[in-house]
Amino acid sequence: MKPSIASALLALSVLPNLQARVVKVVVEHRESPAFNGQKFGQAGQFETLSGHFYGELDPRDPHNALITDIQFAPRNARGMVEYSATFALSKPIDMSKSSGVLFYSVPNRGNGAPTGSPEGHVSLVSGWQGDVAVSDGKQTISVPVAKNSDGSSITGPVIERFINMAADSTTLDLDKAAYTALFYQRPASMDTSRASLIKRASQDGPAIPIAAKDWAFADCTKVGFPGSPSPTKICLKPGFDPMYAYELVFTAKDPLVLGIGYAATRDINSFFRHAKADDTGAANPVAGAIKWGISKGSSQSGNFLRSYINMGFNQDEEGRIVWEGANPHIAARQLVLNLRFSVPGGAAGMYEPGSEAVLWWSDYEDKARHRPAAGMLDRCKKTDTCPKIVETFGALEFWYLRESPNLVGTDAKADIPLPANVRRYFFPGTGHGGGRGGFSAKAGTPPTGCLLPMNPNPETETMNALLVALTDWVTKGVEPPASRYPRLDRGELVPDTKEALKFPSIPGQPGPWGLVNKVVDHDFGADVNYGELSGIITQQPPAVRGTFPTLVPKVDADGSDVGGVPSVLRQAPLGSYLGWNPTAKGFDKGKQCTLSGGYIPFVATKAERAASGDPRLSLEERYKDHAGYVAAVKAAAEKSVAERFLLRADADKLVAQAEASDVLTGK
Repeated sequence: MKPSIASALLALSVLPNLQARVVKVVVEHRESPAFNGQKFGQAGQFETLSGHFYGELDPRDPHNALITDIQFAPRNARGMVEYSATFALSKPIDMSKSSGVLFYSVPNRGNGAPTGSPEGHVSLVSGWQGDVAVSDGKQTISVPVAKNSDGSSITGPVIERFINMAADSTTLDLDKAAYTALFYQRPASMDTSRASLIKRASQDGPAIPIAAKDWAFADCTKVGFPGSPSPTKICLKPGFDPMYAYELVFTAKDPLVLGIGYAATRDINSFFRHAKADDTGAANPVAGAIKWGISKGSSQSGNFLRSYINMGFNQDEEGRIVWEGANPHIAARQLVLNLRFSVPGGAAGMYEPGSEAVLWWSDYEDKARHRPAAGMLDRCKKTDTCPKIVETFGALEFWYLRESPNLVGTDAKADIPLPANVRRYFFPGTGHGGGRGGFSAKAGTPPTGCLLPMNPNPETETMNALLVALTDWVTKGVEPPASRYPRLDRGELVPDTKEALKFPSIPGQPGPWGLVNKVVDHDFGADVNYGELSGIITQQPPAVRGTFPTLVPKVDADGSDVGGVPSVLRQAPLGSYLGWNPTAKGFDKGKQCTLSGGYIPFVATKAERAASGDPRLSLEERYKDHAGYVAAVKAAAEKSVAERFLLRADADKLVAQAEASDVLTGK
């Protein structure tokens, strides 16, 4: 912990209550009834209220002092830092039918909407990501620009990578470069001699410099090189070659104080839980009705939850807990929101931070990086504001999002135990967020750029049951099912080598050997607080000091992951469900196809299997006929219901889908 942050936390007990809060909530739209008048069980019809909320933060308050660059943000006459954000809230029209739960769903890259529920939960979404452009339907936040005390621009290095460009491309848009697009970082100077552009023929290949005279911060789509000057585009005189990756490094100016997004989320949840009215006298529409708070975030939004808890934001300005329960889903890293020139839209690509921070719930001594014992719950344990946590993830998170150290640390020598307030559930054989589900013997098409068909193995139904379990844990004290995830002490985590993984050799199909996205030991400079990913990056690209052991789940004879909480489809399989999928072509050919899992269907008959040399049993050998397959689905569904990993309504739906399927029908 940096001395300034440590001093701020120490001062918490002696400073006056300098309260950061939501000062105004403006309802701009009310839809009543919402959702086309649909009735949700006993809760009945819902209404949705949406608009903006306005907040202010005292930068001297220790609750806010850990927000990077907040001390450089402009202040109002009261010395406060202001922000505004969107929100949308759905609630039962008849609030006597409310469950007392405020269910907050963290938007993903601005995407998110409140929902209705038969239980009567109040549903809330709000803006937190300050680099999301304002557009209809997006949840956004407006945060200040940090400036030096004399009003001059603060500057710092940023990096962007471009791969798989169009063959005839002469201009690349900084705002449209996949997950890490630079939405607000603008060059302090458009002089290319003060920047760097290189290309590589492979990820590990040598850097090939491109002369400053051969490229420009410009748009060449209408005017030939050097084009029309533009701070949001780069133009290359000979055009970009799709067989290369390009890396741009430049000095950016005027960072946004993006870490305010954590505080804004804290404060809007606290407002709806506790306030009677805002500072203008406008009433809180759910005042007095909320007893518990629960949050859920998926992927980037799940990383938000992990970092929010890690940094202590689950305690509001009056010392109260914000959420009693949290579900970070398919989230393996910390969110890159509180670094200067943060890019919170990353996804574990090359040079992207996220795995440098504390990644485990219990204290673990990170000897490989020479760091003392620490865990993501350290701050909330000191204030008794830790939520009950249901952590969920699938196979893809191991293969691409670097899940491994969360379970076994950076040395991969032993399982890190879970604290009593955390349950962990692994979904074997799923892609990122799960597949479409259903029961079909036919393979779908590959995801764009990938080699194998899309993995259909779902997570939805299991998640439905686990969110009920989390809610019951929070509101009724009913313990969820025991954690289920791969463990090192049971031999369920292995390297991605042919010898260790023992993936079956399937004729005409690829294997996963060497596909895992390794956990990299990055050095972004001495001004980064690596435990929480706060502070200032001074080195781009980062120095790479090495890699850490990166393990993946063990597989069975079919090549599908073992253990965890299998879906009904995984228990009555129609093929091999994979957390990996090779890239079919382009610069990354043969590498993991980012967030996509793959699928290799079983052949229908024993004769086909013998002819093809497929070592996996055919559908006929497994189930005999259609009725046999339906029976297998029924048995799997009943088992999952009994174990509380499937709701009865979802079980009935899945059995009906199996009965109507084409499996072993001859069609």
